[in-house]
Amino acid sequence: MRRPRNPAVTNVTRKSRPRIKPRFPARRNARRRPAYAALDLGTNNCRLLVAEPAGRGFRVVDAFSRIVRLGEGLERRRRLSAAAMERTIDALKVCASKMRRRRVVSARNVATEACRRAENCDSFLARVRAEAGLEIEIISAEEEAELALAGCAPLFDAGYSHGLVFDIGGGSTELMWVRRDGAGSAPGLIASASLPFGVVNLSETHGLSETHGLSETHGRDRMPREAYEAMIARLATHLEAFDARHRIRRRIGAGSVQMLGTSGTVTTLAAIHLGLPGYDRSAVDGSYLGVDDIEAVNRKLLGMDHRERMAEPCVGPARADFVLAGCAILETILRTWPVARLRVADRGVREGILLRLMRDARPGLRAAGS
Repeated sequence: MRRPRNPAVTNVTRKSRPRIKPRFPARRNARRRPAYAALDLGTNNCRLLVAEPAGRGFRVVDAFSRIVRLGEGLERRRRLSAAAMERTIDALKVCASKMRRRRVVSARNVATEACRRAENCDSFLARVRAEAGLEIEIISAEEEAELALAGCAPLFDAGYSHGLVFDIGGGSTELMWVRRDGAGSAPGLIASASLPFGVVNLSETHGLSETHGLSETHGRDRMPREAYEAMIARLATHLEAFDARHRIRRRIGAGSVQMLGTSGTVTTLAAIHLGLPGYDRSAVDGSYLGVDDIEAVNRKLLGMDHRERMAEPCVGPARADFVLAGCAILETILRTWPVARLRVADRGVREGILLRLMRDARPGLRAAGS
């Protein structure tokens, strides 16, 4: 007897189809390869990748991403709200369904900053276990940085001895200072830092979101430039301390540092710069953004009110509350470390997890991207 289709899963698949259909072609009558899964539950997003080995790399066969705002209000209450937990568990149920349907043989499900900080996280993860059937592991900021670096490694260009990688998350911003010993060598982590601000908590703290009173805080539905600059000045102190320890700015001046950004902020700005009618990972991942291009997009977004940001096809309602905070963090990074351009990565923790899972099962597998 055939099992009835789950309408919730059907709806998610239909909404995602324009984005993922080219990446997951059907393989009828082909020999089934083992499938592996990586789930990354962050402060803002719940994201899943399912992949199978392909040559010396892997091929993505399914994916899911939903903005769940798990860390909404966490800055004030230190607890996950009931509404945020419900949204997240609904998304995790979809992820669990996809894993079952793809007959995943090995999976790793990780949670990051929101679960590291929330006082009621243990009870939340117990609910996830009972209602979605998933075991979720809270990883340290250090391991989060290592996984993100492993996932982004294929995007490092030859000719640079060092790299500066950043990941602007919902509740924190991760910095990774790395070294390469030669062309083709994997980047090695010199140092990392987890900074206590991301797009969700920064938006709430500075009243940037519609929900938390942008118009009440600033008197209108656009952020004044002076408030934006004041926020950048406060953020810069955290970055200056990291630079002082590692003298990154000096190496940038010598032209030996590549900058690579992996976050929803960077990919969103890249999509806007490219003039895409909707987000397209294949066009964004691995692309380059010049500093002038980023400044132009930032000015455009700062000049918009909330409704205009929602109407921007590469921002949309889900990111409209948080995109200005992301712009401020990115602009602070670029002022602290003035490179001419950065490379954009729509990859990170999940790809790093998949590579580790497959290497454990198949020694000799190397990073080949997704």
